Amino acid sequence: MSSSKDILLGRLRGGDPLAGGEQLRLTLLLAVPAILAQLSSVLMQYIDSAMVGRLGANPAASIGLVSTCTWLFNGFAMAVMTGFSVQLAHACGAKDFDKARGLFRQGVFSVVSFSMLLTLAGMLISGPLPGWLGGAEEIRADASAYFRIYAGFLPIGMAGWAASSMLQASGNMKVPSIIYVGMCALDVVFNYVFIYLLDMGVAGAAWGTGVAETLTSLFAIWYASNRSAELRQTGVKANLVPSGETLRKAFGITGPLWLQNIVMRGAYVASTLIVAPLGPVSIAANAFAITAESFCYMPGYGLEEASTTLVGQSLGAGRRDLARSFARTTIGMAMLMMSVLAVAMYAFAPQMMAIMSTDPEVVSLGARVLRIEAFAEALYAASIVGFGVCAGAGQTLVPTILNFGTMWLVRIGLALILTPRYGLTGYWIAMCVELSVRGILFLVYVRSGHWLRKWSPAPATLSDNC
Repeated sequence: MSSSKDILLGRLRGGDPLAGGEQLRLTLLLAVPAILAQLSSVLMQYIDSAMVGRLGANPAASIGLVSTCTWLFNGFAMAVMTGFSVQLAHACGAKDFDKARGLFRQGVFSVVSFSMLLTLAGMLISGPLPGWLGGAEEIRADASAYFRIYAGFLPIGMAGWAASSMLQASGNMKVPSIIYVGMCALDVVFNYVFIYLLDMGVAGAAWGTGVAETLTSLFAIWYASNRSAELRQTGVKANLVPSGETLRKAFGITGPLWLQNIVMRGAYVASTLIVAPLGPVSIAANAFAITAESFCYMPGYGLEEASTTLVGQSLGAGRRDLARSFARTTIGMAMLMMSVLAVAMYAFAPQMMAIMSTDPEVVSLGARVLRIEAFAEALYAASIVGFGVCAGAGQTLVPTILNFGTMWLVRIGLALILTPRYGLTGYWIAMCVELSVRGILFLVYVRSGHWLRKWSPAPATLSDNC
């Protein structure tokens, strides 16, 4: 029996009209599981931080020191993933499921192959990396061990993320959310075993997360390959290596995302270099505050995933009018949800920090900077979901340029001026200003409709109703 979501997606793909209420319902049907998935991911970060935070400020700082580099590596692999998942959403929108199944196979193969190169690079730099980042001598050994173990698990972890991402692109948000909840539960179990029972400390946190990701990744790949109506691999004859045309389209999406990853994650690394001289307390407070803030922006990233799927499938079906409507709906919902959570974050900032650390200095400093960031959350939501809207249309270059300008000119520029004078508080003021500017620019760009200008529907698709 077909679910409401399947019925509405079928009408979207078939060109049937969708009233405003039906569009909102479909958005919620896709967004709620994605938000729950984000919630489980946030809980996993909280659990990791709380478990390591109980070991003291130095172990927490060792993970915080290399966290920007783990984001950098993840960003490269996820960009490869997006190059295939966006094409897969377009194929599903056009009801070309044979093509979608081939793209799934080729996407997972490409992500794993690329992640293996990242693993090799990560292993080679894990030793000197903490020193390069300006970490104090007493935290370098733990930081190196954590990054080395993280790099070893990267291929299987990214394979699972790729499978889940392409399930979402096909319109299945429920199973990935279940997978992420399962990962969260397993992370608690394995972290407890490796950190405390086996007394492995910081390295145990990396092992616990890696094992949890491995088990859930294997399930995600199995489910997509065998149980997904849109992606199952039974009888698929597509090669593992993508065709030249598929690679060209993938790189058109992935190339700007790689550039963005270098720009954005590179800016995060630069931020680490700015914060590191402030000492272990500031490093730990910064890392924990970033984790605490993720509670606030989880609806944004859930709606970003929903927006990419909805816009991608609408354009695959040749329905630019629907793509515009879903863009407005998802951005508006994200701004509303993140505004409400920002109020809660401001009110309960000390309690949120106390969950992750028993050090009063870390808790006090982290709560202070969280309250600064609360004022940027609504506009941050616009930039998060605005990027997902553009990605659904396969347009990633201009959003990358917007991110480049705000991160390096506004955030890093202001941080260099404010951090030496005001410490970690100055850095977070710079971040708050930058996120607000970025959100305004994305609102202007999405409203302009330029992200749709280069979209050329296939000849067989429906006419444009704009």
